[in-house]
Amino acid sequence: MCGIAGFLSFDSFFSEKSLSRITRSLQHRGPDAEGLFYDGTCGLGHRRLSILDLSAVANQPMQATEHPYTIVFNGEVYNYREIGTRLNVPLRTTSDTEVILEAFARQGIKAVESFNGMFAFAIYHQHRKELHLVRDRLGIKPLFYYWDGQHLAFASELKALRSLPEVTLQPDPQAISRFMHRGYIPAPGTIYRNVYKLQPGHYLSMTEKGLENKPYWSLAGSLSGEVVREERAAKKQLEDLLISSVQYQLISDVPLGVFLSGGIDSSIVAALASRQSDTKLNTFSIGFTDEKFNEAPYARAVAAHLGTEHHEFTVSAADARELAEPMLDAYDEPYADSSAIPTMLVSRLARQHVTVALCGDGGDELFFGYGMYGWAERLANPWMKAFRKPAAQLLTLPRAPRYQKAATLFDYEDEAGLPSHIFSQEQGFFSERELSSLMTDGPAANGKPYDMRSPRRLTPREKQALYDLRTYLPDDLLTKVDRASMRYGLEARVPLLDHRLVEFALNLSPRLKHRNGVSKYLLREVLYGYVPRQLFDRPKRGFSVPLADWLRNDLKYLQEKYLNRDLVNRYGVVKWETAAGLLAQFNGGNSYVYGRVWLLIVLHYWLEKHA
Repeated sequence: MCGIAGFLSFDSFFSEKSLSRITRSLQHRGPDAEGLFYDGTCGLGHRRLSILDLSAVANQPMQATEHPYTIVFNGEVYNYREIGTRLNVPLRTTSDTEVILEAFARQGIKAVESFNGMFAFAIYHQHRKELHLVRDRLGIKPLFYYWDGQHLAFASELKALRSLPEVTLQPDPQAISRFMHRGYIPAPGTIYRNVYKLQPGHYLSMTEKGLENKPYWSLAGSLSGEVVREERAAKKQLEDLLISSVQYQLISDVPLGVFLSGGIDSSIVAALASRQSDTKLNTFSIGFTDEKFNEAPYARAVAAHLGTEHHEFTVSAADARELAEPMLDAYDEPYADSSAIPTMLVSRLARQHVTVALCGDGGDELFFGYGMYGWAERLANPWMKAFRKPAAQLLTLPRAPRYQKAATLFDYEDEAGLPSHIFSQEQGFFSERELSSLMTDGPAANGKPYDMRSPRRLTPREKQALYDLRTYLPDDLLTKVDRASMRYGLEARVPLLDHRLVEFALNLSPRLKHRNGVSKYLLREVLYGYVPRQLFDRPKRGFSVPLADWLRNDLKYLQEKYLNRDLVNRYGVVKWETAAGLLAQFNGGNSYVYGRVWLLIVLHYWLEKHA
């Protein structure tokens, strides 16, 4: 796990000094070593967090033995030993970096098809002056790039591109509108014009002829015409894939542990890791002083059953106050997932004991774990469609938050934008209709709806989950874990997002994911072979924080600091009257609107810091 940065320009637009500057801005991602390559046309920078082959010979940038290729790489390719054996070439290191480099030198982009892992890398051909950027299939590792039609720069985080003296970055108003709807900015966009996220499963190549951006893998392309229906065979295949994935991701030359929330996903990762680990496994969990949000006792019970070395940190409102603004800084663009605060705290805790941590992200999207999937099914019902407008009006009468949420869920603009509407309203963010009265310039289009074409007819739950896999997972959840863990020089791995497991789950019968009101049905059945069923007989909570209470108490200063009349009017992005009305509702006791208040705080924090 590392930080990478660099550029390519045929008119010496970028300088060697700028390369050093952008690389240095990523020091937190790689505290162990720094390396630079510069030939006047291309610059490649690397900050290393040593995980495999800790020797200096494995430092980067790394040059191929027999070919004019140089690489900088962030992530892990877990099956590098098998690929290295197939290459049948002498290797100088025992690192996956060299295997990636040599495979690409021989096979080009086709080599990526055999990689199992999380990765973002840049490979430069020194003679042809060609630069290739590649991102893993699910978007586990980040990769941003600046392109003005002539000059290309890239980095693991936006802050590196922002530090380039040669470019001036301007905020994109459409990105702000999309943030207010989703709580994050969906790829390929960023908060800045001319800066983009390389999309998952894509590669980008720059030559003197120009820029080419193409997919090498896609979720839609992984869908088959038939689904796996037979439960016994499916359970065996799922368990085998889980075991293989965890076994791969235990490969490390440094200490390793697991984030354990006590839920289904993290528990199955911890159970399989503890079975396969040669030493007693370290597990890490977060609790809250507010018992309504505290799941630490469940994690503790799972850890006790597995016999792990368990570590726990209890988050207080004072901790939230200490970390709120540093958390917003870490994400570089407006980002509203407040669970980043405990994620940073558990990362800080884990880094005191290990350098690598496995986590359970991906299980909800693959096996229908979210409540919003139930809403997708309800809203697809013809009766619901016929009566949704009157239902929305009736549900606005009760003041209880759940009725207010239901009212907004029924009140959508059109079916093409329904997946983003369901997500937005489940999170308590602004609907597209609300944005019209909030934004001073009117809302931007939410973007072209994702292509849902498939060789089979997808159920409403499948469509909503596919939407989440395409956007919410990489642009929010995986972003959260990457920045939170890398802030403390900790590598986070996600065994449930092994692409073989993803391809299997995409083609698993929906009845094996959600049965008789039970979500993650087949995943649970595998888990119960390792951990007693009764430890999970409780409603799903999700990884949430008591943000509404914090915003009224310890974090109330954020309202006063970033949502005062002068500041809001100074930037003129949202209408002060609308913002003031929301603040009055929230402080008057309407907890339903706290997510919207948080969005406004996050936006104006970013504007004050960077605009």
